[in-house]
Amino acid sequence: MRNQQTLFAREGYPFIAGMALAAVVFAGLNWWCLTTIATALTIFTAWFFRNPERLPPAGEKKVVAPADGKIIFVGPVDEPRCGSEPVTKISIFMNVFNVHVNRVPVGGTVIDRFYNAGRFLNAALDKASMENEQAGLVVQTDSGEKVLFVQIAGLIARRIVTYPVVGDRIERGQRYGLIRFGSRVDIYLPQGTRIDVSLGQLTVAGETVLGELP
Repeated sequence: MRNQQTLFAREGYPFIAGMALAAVVFAGLNWWCLTTIATALTIFTAWFFRNPERLPPAGEKKVVAPADGKIIFVGPVDEPRCGSEPVTKISIFMNVFNVHVNRVPVGGTVIDRFYNAGRFLNAALDKASMENEQAGLVVQTDSGEKVLFVQIAGLIARRIVTYPVVGDRIERGQRYGLIRFGSRVDIYLPQGTRIDVSLGQLTVAGETVLGELP
């Protein structure tokens, strides 16, 4: 999969190069005000697409955060893709200042993948989980648990990128996609999962432990 060893997410290269080229052109024309703006935008764009290394904690049953951001929902919900029993949903809101490369929360095999076109509401709203554009993966762990995690576009986001396909083996903490520019990731955990986070808590993708599978 892409972006496993890159300093910046490759999806950001055209944006970074475009801003940098504009800065060079403006400088050549001695348009210093526009040069300053373009340079600042180049730096911001590069920072937005940063792709830092992360070290998942030991323990295969531990579920790590799929995204950097802030937890805006923790609670039981019904989700047909996860079965007939209620599951625990954790929602993480990513603002434009967070790292936007997403990480695999649990290792296993991808058994389902979906994409739904939709609206671009503020990703912090509850109804964004149902109405916004989104892409999801269902992963079955080696112990048979099914975990669903969904990338959701936000008010500014206009592109969801998801690398794995059905049948792929993915590892906990591995980079698996990103969302441009400001968004949300929901994760659905099976009954019996111990939840170790709370509303309002900040998360670090691939490192923050959300809970432990039964």
